[in-house]
Amino acid sequence: MVVYVTTQGAKIVKEGRHLLVKKDGATHHTLFTYKLQQLIICGRVELTASALAFLLREEIDTVFLRFDGRYLGRLSSSESKNIFLRKKQFLLLDDQEFCLRVSRQLLRGKFLNMITVLQRIARTRKNRAVEPCIQQVRHSLDNLSAAASIDVLMGYEGSAASAYFSGFRLGLDHDFGFTRRVRRPPTDPVNSVLSLLYTMLINRVYAAIRIAGLDPYPGVLHRSDYGRQALPLDLVEEFRAILADTLTLSLFNLRSLQEGDFERIEPERLAQSQLKVNDSAADLVAVLNDPLGQMNSCDGEAVFDIPSQQTLDSAETAATGDKWKIKLTPSAFRQVLTAFERKLATEFYHPLAEKRISYAEALVFQVRQYRRVVEGEIIEYQPLLLK
Repeated sequence: MVVYVTTQGAKIVKEGRHLLVKKDGATHHTLFTYKLQQLIICGRVELTASALAFLLREEIDTVFLRFDGRYLGRLSSSESKNIFLRKKQFLLLDDQEFCLRVSRQLLRGKFLNMITVLQRIARTRKNRAVEPCIQQVRHSLDNLSAAASIDVLMGYEGSAASAYFSGFRLGLDHDFGFTRRVRRPPTDPVNSVLSLLYTMLINRVYAAIRIAGLDPYPGVLHRSDYGRQALPLDLVEEFRAILADTLTLSLFNLRSLQEGDFERIEPERLAQSQLKVNDSAADLVAVLNDPLGQMNSCDGEAVFDIPSQQTLDSAETAATGDKWKIKLTPSAFRQVLTAFERKLATEFYHPLAEKRISYAEALVFQVRQYRRVVEGEIIEYQPLLLK
């Protein structure tokens, strides 16, 4: 079970084998740690020393986020005892043929999922302007096999991402100011939600990597760098479109999120909002049942994956420094988290697992499949395909 603590000004204390979330002398929640897989703390929430020691001893992955969803850090449990697996991961960093082969598989699936989302947008919105975007992603897909280096592959990814988000904005029923993917700071409501969902998704992939006993630092597609955990960035790709992008479209198009659910704030200034949000259960059911985000059975022989986030280059990022940020109000923030967790709990037929599993279980299944590739049990990694 994954638990989010979003009560601002709360304190998490240890009481016996449980953790209590308290504020102003009242207990808001009781956390049964034997059920906890991950604890996500958002904003101004305090941990007592005994609670901190308890989380470490119980090896509960604990993630700290700013209230706007920005990642701050985490408490990590002890490293995997399988030193031979970790050694193999690091040795493969220097195996260019391996890195290139697996990266092609990741990007091939990613581009296929981009195309699927764009095709749904074109079909449901009857918008022919999406077709050039689809063709540009197809062009990048067709060139993958000829790419001779990771840098070339990343160039195709950037081109495909630019086209994808140009088509993605055409899937929005209302104008929320979204024109392209902007990461820091999010300058419109759509980018704000995308950034939050991507952060949550990467955290879940990280947890799946730890469950599978892999080291999060050595990846294949994203370049290794000091302090960079590259593997979650690699393995999250197949899930961005499936979970984050389709959910974002549903939240906005079904009016579950509206202009009043966001606040415009100055850079580095935390604002408090009293705006109300319509968070009825009926709205959430409609979002999760939106056909745009549904997944059906797919051919077990197919290869799969998802869209990359296009970010501003360093010059553009510097230029946004004086711009106002857009962030979710506290109630809307909790609503998005609830929708995300319920989306993860949605079941579908997984062709490789040959049974129905939830998206949360699929995260672990895919990471374990990658481990089999690292150990040489299988040659090809098959990302998850949205159809």
